[in-house]
Amino acid sequence: MTIEAAGAGALLAILRHGEALTRTELMQLTGLARSTVSQRLDALLDHRWIMPAGDAISSGGRPAVAFTFNAGARVVLAADLGATHARLAVTNLATQVLAERSQDMAITEGPEQVLEWLVQEFESLVRESGHTLSDICGVGIGLPGPVEHSTGQPVNPPIMPGWDGFDVPGWLEPRLGAPVLVDNDVNIMALGEHWAVSPQIGHMLFVKVGTGIGCGIITEHRLHRGAQGAAGDIGHVQVTMAPERVCRCGNIGCLEAVAGGAAIAEQLRAAGQDTADSRDVVALVRSGNPAAIQMIRQAGRDIGKVLASLVNFFNPGAIVIGGDLSDAGEHLLAGVRELIYSRSLPLATQHLTVRVRQLGDRAGVIGASVMVLEHVLNPTAVDRSVAGA
Repeated sequence: MTIEAAGAGALLAILRHGEALTRTELMQLTGLARSTVSQRLDALLDHRWIMPAGDAISSGGRPAVAFTFNAGARVVLAADLGATHARLAVTNLATQVLAERSQDMAITEGPEQVLEWLVQEFESLVRESGHTLSDICGVGIGLPGPVEHSTGQPVNPPIMPGWDGFDVPGWLEPRLGAPVLVDNDVNIMALGEHWAVSPQIGHMLFVKVGTGIGCGIITEHRLHRGAQGAAGDIGHVQVTMAPERVCRCGNIGCLEAVAGGAAIAEQLRAAGQDTADSRDVVALVRSGNPAAIQMIRQAGRDIGKVLASLVNFFNPGAIVIGGDLSDAGEHLLAGVRELIYSRSLPLATQHLTVRVRQLGDRAGVIGASVMVLEHVLNPTAVDRSVAGA
């Protein structure tokens, strides 16, 4: 690290990702003079980004004061909005959940009604966590459709009428008094699962199998969004030419129209079962219903066929299956693994792990929190904040 690069934000990054350190240790790491380190530490202390560690460090003389990252300095608001369900949370700066709520919510109600509800729920959760709106450093939102991450605007979302081009950050920021970041829901799930469960894996695919199907891509430990934020939309890869399999995007034979939760629920309804959505399908599988189990296994094979191509192309170290249908467990995984291992190159699967999510429904809100933290704790952003910009 160069002296020029080691601003207050860089010192915070060192303390955030390591143990408590003294001024002398920070001088050795950065090459900065003691007076410069002290000045930047004082700025971080003034803004509560850091705090003195509990115990002073002694090397035989006068104990040296060590400093550590203050995870309680601010809070983050996080929301994972699905087609029919929402999970909200307040986290600290280490993504620890301080308060959370899960509730049915129809995204089809439109942006203003949904976001007005979101503001009210966030205000309630902030009070429940023991904080105030002034403690919020950022807000992270996941939406069930394509999102242009740079603007936070949904783009032609097929299940979100009225949301196309809506300025979500512009609507929320004045009401919550903090920057708002928006992304596709599967991207924030991928961030959450990678951050909390598999940070050591550099290349990972997170596949959400719920009402629809999408994929979040982690490469070199970072989320890959693509040129416009559309990377990973595997739900619209064609897997059949069957004319009756019309997808909500208007095309024929998309993976989502064949193996998504809505498609399976529809097939089961046609067979006389009372299945309205993905959760009803999972309930039937868990009850041992043969037709539901057979359809889930076939869905796994259809998904596995697409993933086998991705394994050969991308060579991930892990594939994580999430979304409501992942709760069907081994019945879905068996079909996925069958096709991946039979149609992928041996070298590409040599160390590949295929598993279900470990964070459960929390993956999205943890990932939304991570998205905010990567933004507000970026060294440049911290330098601006301590400079009063």
